[in-house]
Amino acid sequence: MTHMHVAGAIHADVASPAPVWLTRPDDVNELTTKLWSSNTKREEDGVISIAGVRVTDLAEQVGTPVYVLDEDDFRTRARTWREAFAGWTVYYASKAFISTVVARWLAEEGLSVDVASLGELTVALRGGVDPARIAHHGNNKSDAELRVSLTSGVGRIVVDSSDEITRLERLCAELGVTAKVMVRVTTGVEAHTHEYIATAHEDQKFGFSIGGGQALVALFRCQNSPHLDLVGVHSHIGSQIFDTNGFEVAARRTLKLFAQFREATGQELPELDLGGGFGIAYTKEDTPSSAADLAAGLREIVRHECAGYGLNVPRLSIEPGRALIGPAGTALYRVGTVKPVELGSGFSRRYLSVDGGMSDNIRPALYAAEYSAALANRVSDAEPVISRVVGVHCEGGDILVRNEFLPGDTGVGDLLAVPASGAYSRAMASNYNHTPRPPVVAVNHGRITTILRRETLDDLLALDAGLEKSES
Repeated sequence: MTHMHVAGAIHADVASPAPVWLTRPDDVNELTTKLWSSNTKREEDGVISIAGVRVTDLAEQVGTPVYVLDEDDFRTRARTWREAFAGWTVYYASKAFISTVVARWLAEEGLSVDVASLGELTVALRGGVDPARIAHHGNNKSDAELRVSLTSGVGRIVVDSSDEITRLERLCAELGVTAKVMVRVTTGVEAHTHEYIATAHEDQKFGFSIGGGQALVALFRCQNSPHLDLVGVHSHIGSQIFDTNGFEVAARRTLKLFAQFREATGQELPELDLGGGFGIAYTKEDTPSSAADLAAGLREIVRHECAGYGLNVPRLSIEPGRALIGPAGTALYRVGTVKPVELGSGFSRRYLSVDGGMSDNIRPALYAAEYSAALANRVSDAEPVISRVVGVHCEGGDILVRNEFLPGDTGVGDLLAVPASGAYSRAMASNYNHTPRPPVVAVNHGRITTILRRETLDDLLALDAGLEKSES
């Protein structure tokens, strides 16, 4: 994992302008296949195209910055995960990115959807997702959220606290319905990328502690409630996970809970959701597992642990989000300023300021997340130089791509493409510095379709009640 100074990377000691994992490319114009959507390539004249649409045409027609979704790539990934996990329920984690168009794609490809807010739930429903195929998450669901779930017939509600169980029972009694519920548990395992830790990670806001006995009590309560139909247990151990190692300990602890429940009640819980967090490649050094390898590994882990406890294998489900939408998305920016900065000890770095920033991708500032970038409107014979892609915002930490080798002649007016931008970019976007959020467009077979239009200043000012008073 990448660790940074608590005040941000700009305050860390500079031993080299590039991290050890970033190597100088032999060909700075080459696109590393695993970073890009499957229909992205360089045309003969050097312009990058996505699903038959040249980025220069995109910039001219739609403007920059813009998020570009490769529809065929997304649909193919959805089918790949559904087929790899045949017999499981695959819930798309809508927090990665959701719109009514994406919801429709998911429904057409046979996936279910998990939501974590009233907004996500509303978008999924209006996008045509069968309510029975929706799972409703959240650690502090409001009465309004729960009412919509109950009245629309959502397939399952993942309960996260005793207070929520109380609210849900009251609403079910009021509405005369029964809610299908899963109990979210914390296993004490936290997994991120290549490492996992099984110590004190029950100290978090989500779920009922297995180690503290809260999870078993919650299961008993739901099982005995006249208003709730207990369907199983939900577990989630982390994000950007590249393999199944962390799941082994989590599955062992979760299925031990299944065995304890059977011993106390004489009944077996019918379903286990292993959560999501499956990783993607953001840089050349990232090596995520394929859906097929993950499926084989998880099947074997569950089979082995169930055999150890003498349990039948429950119905299984997972929740990939980033793994589907992340690689399908590319962010496109235009360079507005170039500034060489001397770092001392003979080192220097080129700062390329683009027309977006932390308002359209907060992850580098929030998590020190690493991304890659490519010169998109042409090829170059210039030498690769260490560059940093930064945004327009009034923050020193407004960084989009912390370290990348880009052509030394990358200049004002050039287009930069940032791959793997489909997840947690538009979904976490803000209006910092009163900046309108970029649009999202889908590309497929040479066609451009707007999914979310570009925000305007009029959109932002429409919320300004003071402006209404001054104009009245």
